Amino acid sequence: MKSPSGESLLKLIAALLLAAAAAAQSPPTKFPDATPTAAPQFSPDLRAQLTSLRDAALASDYAYQQLSHLTENIGPRPAGSAAAQAASEYVAAELRRLGLDVHLEPAQVSHFVRGEEKAELVSYPGQGPNSTQRIVLCALSGSSATAPDGLTADVIVVHSFDDLAALPREKVAGKIVLYNVPYDERMALAGSAFEAYGQAVVYRSRGAKAAAALGAAASLIRSVGGANFRLPHTGYSAPAGIPDAALAAEDADLIDHLAAQGPVRLHLTLTPQSLPETTGYNVVADLKGSEHPDQIVIVSGHLDSWDLGRGAIDDGAGVAISMATAQLFQQLHLRPRRTLRVIAWMDEENGGGGNKTYAKQHAAELPNHIAAIESDAGAAHPLGFSLKMSPEAQSTLRPLADILRPIGTTLFYNVPESPGSDIDPLVKAGIPGIGIIQDGRHYFDYHHSPADTLDKVDPKELQENTAAMATLALTLTNLPDQLPRTQK
Repeated sequence: MKSPSGESLLKLIAALLLAAAAAAQSPPTKFPDATPTAAPQFSPDLRAQLTSLRDAALASDYAYQQLSHLTENIGPRPAGSAAAQAASEYVAAELRRLGLDVHLEPAQVSHFVRGEEKAELVSYPGQGPNSTQRIVLCALSGSSATAPDGLTADVIVVHSFDDLAALPREKVAGKIVLYNVPYDERMALAGSAFEAYGQAVVYRSRGAKAAAALGAAASLIRSVGGANFRLPHTGYSAPAGIPDAALAAEDADLIDHLAAQGPVRLHLTLTPQSLPETTGYNVVADLKGSEHPDQIVIVSGHLDSWDLGRGAIDDGAGVAISMATAQLFQQLHLRPRRTLRVIAWMDEENGGGGNKTYAKQHAAELPNHIAAIESDAGAAHPLGFSLKMSPEAQSTLRPLADILRPIGTTLFYNVPESPGSDIDPLVKAGIPGIGIIQDGRHYFDYHHSPADTLDKVDPKELQENTAAMATLALTLTNLPDQLPRTQK
């Protein structure tokens, strides 16, 4: 999932927080109860095709095979890396093997290299003779490097931006600022994981800039995520000209507890590099429509990942179910009226170079994009769809809930912003956007951490996600009329 950058991150977080506030007052907007006279209907032929497609998806291991290859044979796929290039070439070759018209479309992408990262407490209350304590952390993408032998400074602990702003500059200058702001795991377990993430991630994105403005020597945050198995979670941070890292939650608490007793001094070594942008590739593959080949329905996920884990839930799964959608169309000899376009986006995590380039390169054909689907919220059970489209367009999709009811994929929620970061430029152009709502209660336990690995994906739930995306895609490619555009 995106670690959004700059203005897009702040807009997304604002939307999440607004949605959370609205949810506290009333349930999310969803389709009204249908009546026999008012409900739109799919044709008998489309219903039969959708049922067959759903059942085939629930019996297929194709998506899991593709996810296994991406995560274990290719491994971590940070933008700009050799592994990201290998992944693009692999996905392109596989989709070409399935009979799609495939293009590797170049884009300028970020290139973050982690380097060395280590830290230890060298002075703290109650310290024993000749002892230190190791701190578990990872650099964030906007981090500057320390000197090769590191830096040593006192730590100032704050629990909010207001706490920091209340400190005089002389209390912060030359110090290391630690934001110990927990990710709300109770909120996540109650079904609002993305709202909990939105509340905490602002410290990752903007914390270093706020600390640097007061002369801090470095900025640290408590990792944005749950589970707390002493795992650091990486992600995007706005460059601020100072070292910037995320601590395991347990280590953030340790420093907080010690700092309440007296001065704490930390030795920090980070040697990341933000190398010049390089060329990466979106994979764009078309299964041409039989009647309206110029009209396009996108299914997509992002191919790049962070480097600590192997990018299984973020977002190899989204790529795998998009590939599986095309594979099932071919397996069942389905000939969509409109073109099905599979996109594996590059550089979603740290710059969005892939989606920005696609929007520019395909500007002339955007009026013929019918809808864009993105899966980038994990691989757990799909509950339904998040929709950024007009009420009329939403109503057209209503009968799909009956097809997916046997697997429990029946929710249709309106969202105020794009339901996916890579389709955001398309949604802003008025194209209806759709995301898959996955059970997110434990998504941020693994998100951006070394634990984002294949074993976190349940093959059965991956099949359910394939069924959700594939049936939605077939519906959109075969509807008699185009969906109305979204108000900009």
